[in-house]
Amino acid sequence: MKIVYFDCFAGASGDMILGSLIDTGLAVERLRSELAKLHLTHYELDAKKVTKKGIGGSQALVRIDDHHHHHHHRNLDDIRQIIEKSELDDAVKLQSVRIFTRLAEAEAKVHQTTIDKIHFHEVGAMDAIIDVVGSVAGLAALGVERIYCSPLHVGSGTVECAHGTLPVPAPATAELIKGKPAYSTGVNGELLTPTGAAILTTLAFEFGPMPPMTVQQVGYGAGTSDPSIPNLLRMVIGDSSEEVQGYQLERVAVGETNIDDMNPQIYDYLIQRMLEMGALDVFLVPMQMKKNRPGTLLTFICEPHRVGEFSDFLIRETTTIGLRWRIDNRIKAYRSIKEISTKYGPVKVKVAEVDGRATNVAPEYEDCKRLALEKKVPLKEIMEQANAAAILSRGEQ
Repeated sequence: MKIVYFDCFAGASGDMILGSLIDTGLAVERLRSELAKLHLTHYELDAKKVTKKGIGGSQALVRIDDHHHHHHHRNLDDIRQIIEKSELDDAVKLQSVRIFTRLAEAEAKVHQTTIDKIHFHEVGAMDAIIDVVGSVAGLAALGVERIYCSPLHVGSGTVECAHGTLPVPAPATAELIKGKPAYSTGVNGELLTPTGAAILTTLAFEFGPMPPMTVQQVGYGAGTSDPSIPNLLRMVIGDSSEEVQGYQLERVAVGETNIDDMNPQIYDYLIQRMLEMGALDVFLVPMQMKKNRPGTLLTFICEPHRVGEFSDFLIRETTTIGLRWRIDNRIKAYRSIKEISTKYGPVKVKVAEVDGRATNVAPEYEDCKRLALEKKVPLKEIMEQANAAAILSRGEQ
């Protein structure tokens, strides 16, 4: 699998992403030909080599005819129509529209309005369209299958914009990075722009350290400002070293805590709430603790960027005063949910597949329980019927 890791040690912007694509080998001519499918005019795209604090990179140069666009504005629907009526690949269209929708949602939240009332000044809209569509199309042109990203360096201080002086990160940027790892080291200025934040938070599969990979190319996309650190976005392209044919591989956070002084009735509530919040798994293990007291090891598995959210929940909801957590690798079969028919009614089954072949088919317990209660039939009979139908279904695949 060809993967990309964006190292945002100096933040990110749309033009920095374009620059990093060019620096890792994407021809400017190829980028121009992809953007030409939008049928937009009165702009030019070029690139030049630059050096930032001794590190070389590429700077994407987008020049827009201000006089032609000066008095016009575009809303989300205008931008969506430009993209959807283009000759771009469907996957590029879909991802580009997703990014603009998230950008409009963030602006609407900041301005306390709806996304249909958000208007982009046409010069800014043109710039954003080129950055967004160019980034998505460029990644596709390089054959990238999955995108990873470091925690986001946002900068500090204030930034001047059309609305006046705003805090860093800009309000729209702050909305876009919700749920994602971000930090500031006190470097003055805006390092992460709304467009950069929208692109990366929409496209990245995972945020965290660089995943295991065989590095093939490294490039640097340069920004226009010159803060106290090199204003560059590093892009690393390589092949995933976690490939296992036929299986899904992912990184997960595993958190755990020992509890020996809490009413055990609370565990049912905790497990239900955490699963509703999106935990991948929650389980309990009995254990003996100091002074030979019986206790419980509570373990949860979640996406790496959400470990803080679940830890905060447990500290607030239980008697624990601290947790341990780590990043683990997980390998799993491809899973899907299908519905089968039994003489008592439909039952959902979980199907595990490897290389397109079913390796396990299991009826959903809750469906079997519901039918048993509705039909006044023993639960074990419903489960036997469902298992028989599931096995038959598996044999027909």
